[in-house]
Amino acid sequence: MFKIRCYGRTELAQMYCPDIQPESAYRKFRSWLQRNRRLRPLARQHERSFTPAQVAMIVSELGEP
Repeated sequence: MFKIRCYGRTELAQMYCPDIQPESAYRKFRSWLQRNRRLRPLARQHERSFTPAQVAMIVSELGEP
């Protein structure tokens, strides 16, 4: 079961794209964020991790990984 907590960028990306390399998973995940109007600001941030509130917003838009 998925838990809302703080996740690293690549860690969360790998949960959504578990079958590809970490760097590729992050690029694909970031492109999903950029295409979603509500999530676009998260794709532009320079932080290394997502807060629990940001993770909850991502899950509400993309579904659970």
